[in-house]
Amino acid sequence: MMMIMKRTLFTPTNIQHALSKEVSKTNKTPIALNELLDDLNIVPENTFDFDLLNTSKIFHITHIKNVCIDYRLRFLDLKFFKPELPQEAKDSIVTLENLHGTSLTEFKIMAPSALFRLNKTDDPLLFVPMGNDYFYLVHKWGNDLSPFRKLAMWPYKNIWNLLLTILAVSGVATLLTPMALFTKTNDATSFWMLYFFMFKAIAAIVLYSGFAMGKNFNIAIWNNRYNKS
Repeated sequence: MMMIMKRTLFTPTNIQHALSKEVSKTNKTPIALNELLDDLNIVPENTFDFDLLNTSKIFHITHIKNVCIDYRLRFLDLKFFKPELPQEAKDSIVTLENLHGTSLTEFKIMAPSALFRLNKTDDPLLFVPMGNDYFYLVHKWGNDLSPFRKLAMWPYKNIWNLLLTILAVSGVATLLTPMALFTKTNDATSFWMLYFFMFKAIAAIVLYSGFAMGKNFNIAIWNNRYNKS
């Protein structure tokens, strides 16, 4: 049992699997093509033979957005992607185009922010739009994300998560700080005064660092090409 838990805890995060889990939260049964046909208005440049599509690779923008926010990822046009597409991704495009007898355009990349600035290989996913906010996964490559990325990025999801994190860190810092350094009275009032001091100090550092480095919350950057963080 411990071996299974350890393997799960330290298993790298596959973003395609994370997307599939996100789909399963909203769809208790697998997506059926006949259900999608009513929703999809095909992008003029991208036409598909629906009988040849793999429904497990079809994702709605809401699924993509939620995973991007959880793992602090970006979903941007391919032209903003810094590394060159690997040959295997190019081959997947050609295979898909030949299969459906079409020429695909308007590609999107889902990846960590760093890949839109640096040549890295952390789990990028290549999508193509299908219409009505649905996207088809063309190819995934690179390395899976750290198993702790979702937890590490939790404070950046929104201001409330950040506030709770600062409160928790302040509590730990207060407990680890010898009370005798500040007062001879070791009572509840002294503890809360020290806690309030710690909270103000840590909050000030976080806010200053955030503004200085141009950081923003996950919900604000997931599809924003102008924010660098």
